[in-house]
Amino acid sequence: MAKLSAAQYGKENIRVYKVHRNEQTGVHDVVEMTVSVLLQGDIETSYTEADNSVVVATDTMKQTTYIMAKQQPVTPPELFGSILASHFVETYKHIHSAQVKIITHRWTRMTVDGKPHPHSFMRDGAETRNVEAVATEGKGIDIRSAIAGLLVLKSTGSAFHGFVRNEYASLPEVNDRILSTEVDAGWKWNTFESVKDVEAAVPKFDEAWSSAREITMATFAKDESASVQNTMYKMCEQILAAVPTVQAVDYSLPNKHYFEIDLSWHKGLKNTGKDAEVYAPQSDPNGLIQCTVSR
Repeated sequence: MAKLSAAQYGKENIRVYKVHRNEQTGVHDVVEMTVSVLLQGDIETSYTEADNSVVVATDTMKQTTYIMAKQQPVTPPELFGSILASHFVETYKHIHSAQVKIITHRWTRMTVDGKPHPHSFMRDGAETRNVEAVATEGKGIDIRSAIAGLLVLKSTGSAFHGFVRNEYASLPEVNDRILSTEVDAGWKWNTFESVKDVEAAVPKFDEAWSSAREITMATFAKDESASVQNTMYKMCEQILAAVPTVQAVDYSLPNKHYFEIDLSWHKGLKNTGKDAEVYAPQSDPNGLIQCTVSR
């Protein structure tokens, strides 16, 4: 006999832009987000019996997101995500868990004539600040903060050797190589009991994001990397030390390969080993290295 074993539903890709205008200074601050909402609860009959009386329409989720963005602060995203997720659990008694994911897109203030411009901004990269907030009835609010889409590269200071060699292994060992990756790094906070507890922690969220970003880039640049695995572990250790209220740190780092091009066929032109200057960037396949480090 068939039985519904799991169910959730929601609204994805809710695009939200908010501007705060300082009437005294004329300075504007802007935030652009992509928000997704997923709800769980006593919704089985909507699947099994075509009972829509338990359905909070996904359009209602969208409109609620807009209303909350108008009435509540949207920064830091950890707070807005917690407010929005808690709203669904508190407003609808048959909804027991709400997951809110927020992608915050970069708008960096322009510098014009040597001064920060009051209302003009530029998109200076694909990096985003991401948050997932899950409010669960009777359990509190779980938050994961993250950096995503931060593309980094260094032209030396990375090696890879001593790995398993057998009849299937053709990769040569290298003592120096180009290392490039697109950083996806997250850190999971200790559970918050309520939105008030999240509000009390507001200063910590921006501080943690700045620390994680600085640690990621400084370790990437300075570490004489024996492997992506070892370098990412060092990053995790440092973030745990810098942010005591974080319980776990995770990284997902795809290898962006750059291969030497053998040009010896052209008049003996040297472009390998110590003579390598021209490389061919690769799109795929690529290595993917992941880890989670906890206290």
